[in-house]
Amino acid sequence: MNLFFGSDIFRGSVYGDGHPLNIARVWPVIDLCRILGWLPDASYRPVLPATAEQLGLFHTTAYITALQDAERDQALDQDRMDKHRIGRDSNPIFADVFRRPATAAAASLKAADVLYDGQASRIFNPSGGTHHGLPDRANGFCFVNDPALALLRLLNRGAQKIAYIDIDAHHPDGVQAHLSADERVRLWSVHEANKWPRTGPAGDIGGGFARNFTLERGAGDAEFLRCVEEDILPELDRFNPEFIIFQAGCDGLADDPQSGLMFSNIGYWRAADQILGMNKPTLVLGGGGYNPFSTARAWTGIWGLVCGKDPYHCVLPPEGSALLDGLDWRHRRARDKPGRWFERLYDDGCE
Repeated sequence: MNLFFGSDIFRGSVYGDGHPLNIARVWPVIDLCRILGWLPDASYRPVLPATAEQLGLFHTTAYITALQDAERDQALDQDRMDKHRIGRDSNPIFADVFRRPATAAAASLKAADVLYDGQASRIFNPSGGTHHGLPDRANGFCFVNDPALALLRLLNRGAQKIAYIDIDAHHPDGVQAHLSADERVRLWSVHEANKWPRTGPAGDIGGGFARNFTLERGAGDAEFLRCVEEDILPELDRFNPEFIIFQAGCDGLADDPQSGLMFSNIGYWRAADQILGMNKPTLVLGGGGYNPFSTARAWTGIWGLVCGKDPYHCVLPPEGSALLDGLDWRHRRARDKPGRWFERLYDDGCE
């Protein structure tokens, strides 16, 4: 069984004017998958926010309390803002600054349990993938680290071999810093070189069980797939994990404004296809993705791969085109929107 975890909280939640995440990301994927007939009601699971106790598996009590207080009061005292970076460093205080990340975390925690119990083989949580979050502070737009929470939940349930694979343009510093010393976990990341957070240089092994690969600005499908196919997949096969957590951030796409990588979504899907082809219980997460048109199409394609559909040749019906045409993106790249953003899921190749 393949499941899609989501929530209506993502339909109205906004980070604030001018923030890169002040865009629609999760709900367009849900609606586009439904328009295509790829997401029947039986596959969709709504989730509620995680509790403070559940988040305490990775985050400190003081930080969780500060996040709850920031949501309740829409403000935080200066000392706690400085300590926990809430309301600092592009981590704004907004209406559901606790409930929104807590909902994404709940989906990943629940997915870990469902996979461990053998009730599903693949689960997609596009709201997840917030891999920069730290135990006691917000970091890199991430208030809660749901990949770390899912890893810890699987470990606490008894998992002995978990693979964490991250193809986001940015290095998963929060995950690596706190889980790469555990011999039960193997972490692979391919990301843009010399990009924020400027951790994970090529060859870095973190606490001992991480493998980092970097791509130079301008790298496209060929370089990306070579790394996945020649470096990551053989090592993954030798490790032979019980479970895979796959962070499928799509900010490496050529249309995304937050990186200098030049992937097409065809190359991105081919990498995902091969990771899913390991046929292990897999939690697929979202992550970076700051162009709402390319993100919606890329993640809809990811769900298509999860449930056995073909995104590579998918032409959008009128309802799908209308959905995408209605998205708001106040960025200079939105001034001249290419037709493919609205006509089909797939890009042209970016070799």
